[in-house]
Amino acid sequence: MTNPLVSYPKNSDTPTSHLPFSPAVVMGELIFVSGQASVDASGKIVGDTFEGEFRRSVENLRKVLEGAGSDLAHVVQTRNYVREAADVPRYNELYREYFSAPFPARTTINNCLPPTLRYEIEAVAVKKK
Repeated sequence: MTNPLVSYPKNSDTPTSHLPFSPAVVMGELIFVSGQASVDASGKIVGDTFEGEFRRSVENLRKVLEGAGSDLAHVVQTRNYVREAADVPRYNELYREYFSAPFPARTTINNCLPPTLRYEIEAVAVKKK
């Protein structure tokens, strides 16, 4: 049963996945974005350095948000998963390149990802007016 107040936007730039989830769910003005990792357009994991995986993950987040009518400037909350605690200082530096003050509300969890991923981000955003 579908809810007419909820939509599941996706455009040609939205990374796909074989896993059972929607990249974005929109309810009213809020956009809930599932975890975005270092994957290519087909959903295949692209291993890289921490910085490379961080940048690819955030760019995937950007693509999902654009498909839902928003952008990184309209993100109000992020949840971040960093595999190695040693990468947290670099993560904080890179995060400041994509998000600026006043920063979104944020949670960061480390030592939680499988060996195939170094970083993943999920977000809540509002639609652009």
